[in-house]
Amino acid sequence: MKVAIASSEVAPFAKTGGLADVVGALPKFLKELGCDVKVFVPRYNSIDDTRYDLHYEHTIGEMLIRVAGIPRPVHVLRTDLPGSSVQVYFVDCPQYFHRGRLYTADPDEDERFILFSKAVIETLQRLQWAPDVLHCNDWQTALIPIFLKDNYNWDKLFHRTATVLSIHNIAYQGSFPPSTVAKAELRPELFYSGGPLEMHGFVNFLKAGILHAEMISTVSETYSYEILSPLLGEGLDGVLRLRQHDLQGILNGIDTEEWNPATDHHLPIHYSSKTMKGKMQNKKFLLDNTTIQFKEDIPVIGIVSRFAGQKGFDLFADVAIELMQMNAQWVILGSGEERFEGLFRSLGSAMAHKVWAYIGFNNELAHLIEAGADMFLMPSHYEPCGLNQMYSLRYGTVPIVRKTGGLADTVLDWHEYSYRGLDIGNGFSFNDATGYALQASVGRALDVFFNDKATWKKIQRNGMNSDFSWKSSAAKYLLLYERAIMKRRGPG
Repeated sequence: MKVAIASSEVAPFAKTGGLADVVGALPKFLKELGCDVKVFVPRYNSIDDTRYDLHYEHTIGEMLIRVAGIPRPVHVLRTDLPGSSVQVYFVDCPQYFHRGRLYTADPDEDERFILFSKAVIETLQRLQWAPDVLHCNDWQTALIPIFLKDNYNWDKLFHRTATVLSIHNIAYQGSFPPSTVAKAELRPELFYSGGPLEMHGFVNFLKAGILHAEMISTVSETYSYEILSPLLGEGLDGVLRLRQHDLQGILNGIDTEEWNPATDHHLPIHYSSKTMKGKMQNKKFLLDNTTIQFKEDIPVIGIVSRFAGQKGFDLFADVAIELMQMNAQWVILGSGEERFEGLFRSLGSAMAHKVWAYIGFNNELAHLIEAGADMFLMPSHYEPCGLNQMYSLRYGTVPIVRKTGGLADTVLDWHEYSYRGLDIGNGFSFNDATGYALQASVGRALDVFFNDKATWKKIQRNGMNSDFSWKSSAAKYLLLYERAIMKRRGPG
């Protein structure tokens, strides 16, 4: 099967979040399953050509791609995805992508990704490479399905190409003024109230993709149900309900080589589910580098996150006093909204003996917290997939999460499953988006930690024995691609 994957970010070249991790990992595992894969990404000026051995694609040369009525010169560079032979093509248009950051609030943000989407198609034309599936990701590439069915329908190269659109976070939709229709050279008759391009008077890239892709995916099974509701559908729930039989949730995998406590080069001591002693040594190393005194019997609760409203830190703030009165220590890493940065700075200053906060990003510290903490808090209001809870499980760090999206699919509440007579629980979760529910779940976790060591070890090992590798997720994507192809070509 030939698969083209288009994305606005791909790790390790360009990354702001989980999307990059997905597109940086999935192609490698599709390759192992026998697929011929090509990946497409903009060439931002933040990408180091020398470090990643990018070289000019002479077989393509210069392309003139029209956006807003003006032909824009575009070149293509190429390299391989590190650790594989998957080819990655970089769409180079300095006017649009040399801005020092991946996304902007500039008035031509729509033009940037109209050009990228057209460039993906026109690069394939010049390569004369017809993918069986063109896998689009989020709003930045969501116009590709309608482009293939309309603007480029004249080219028989794509007549058998199916499209798949993955929604990584439905809150980001690509909403632009009506003038975008002409900029993209889409037929004006497609833009009308309630039409395939229109949402609240604006052109909505994600809506266009949802209505024109053969199949749609999200990054966890629970999230695929949640976005069908008005509460979490961000205004597109009605459109998604029209396509719900073509919508599938596939949980993201994690990089099990980078996130492995038995080999992690960021850790002073390695450990596994069979030899857990090293975890305590990592805890001591972590606390020795903070203001908190190491005490073997006092649990450390870790947080590694963006400090955003979505992440549920308003719930934390509501019960911060009560949480600080509990017998636990806190190590916090992240940055984001000023109100939450201020909250964690204040706690770290006022209670330096039990709270230590690092405002910013530090990859080594993120690994140390996953290894050294006893528990990990993720109280998200919504979480399409989430990765840190899977890292925590792999490191024997018991997650405490709100039961939503990928958190609901990966964290099994110990008490809930014990009540059913099952000992498969690997963490603690709560349903209600309230500070009280968060506080109660932290309390339940602390109760088991202090009063039932055998159960605590069982919960840890249940998590460490979970399989969140990309191998199983890639196999599900392959089945999704086959469904898309059948839908495009018919049963024959």
